[in-house]
Amino acid sequence: MNLEQRKRWNENHKQLTGLIFAVDKHAQAIELFLNQHALLHSSPMSPSGVTTLEDHLLDQMAEHVFRTYPVKVPGTKNSIAWHLWHITRIEDMTMNVLLNDENQIFEIGDWKDKLQVNYIHTGNGMTEEEVADLSLNINYSALLAYRFEVGRRTREIVASMLPGQFNQKVDPTRIKKLGDHGAVKQGESWLLDYWGSKRLGGLILMPATRHLFLHLNKALRIKEKLQKKTMNGEGNIQ
Repeated sequence: MNLEQRKRWNENHKQLTGLIFAVDKHAQAIELFLNQHALLHSSPMSPSGVTTLEDHLLDQMAEHVFRTYPVKVPGTKNSIAWHLWHITRIEDMTMNVLLNDENQIFEIGDWKDKLQVNYIHTGNGMTEEEVADLSLNINYSALLAYRFEVGRRTREIVASMLPGQFNQKVDPTRIKKLGDHGAVKQGESWLLDYWGSKRLGGLILMPATRHLFLHLNKALRIKEKLQKKTMNGEGNIQ
């Protein structure tokens, strides 16, 4: 996904923003969402064959680049590991619980053990020690597998939504369910309040698309800066 494709993604997201709440444009909005969303996960998520933003990020990424924390790039000091964890946890929570009133993929797939992490929340408000711990110890392959399962389920959920549902407000009982399940760290309840103020279409526009795009771009800037320090692909994750 080159610079021109990223510009086009932004233009299409503006178009999606104009369609998502229009009941008579429901099918068009879903089709555009699926196209936008596919570009934010690995290419096997969609049969289009287009190189995605995630493909670009993961291509020949050295392990120390994935795990390095803190980093010094504009807008973040967190690791690529943290960014991928953060966007995947939020997509899982908002799409599965808030949109579809089902359990998180994280909870039903034993992902905490597979990922080898001690955290279940979104990653907001983590201490430096916690981010360093996650960055060092998270299982890379499991994280990518978890991302794929979350993205696949998101596409199923959104594709099944009916005209008018994007205009519905988030159900407060679903917000409470996330809170009860430790979705956010203590002191970060503002995030639940933010989600609770949204219509379902608003969650499509931010956590499921724009949020992923922003963090993947941050991760890519980290990679581009740190990867210059590697020589001949040494340390690549296999």
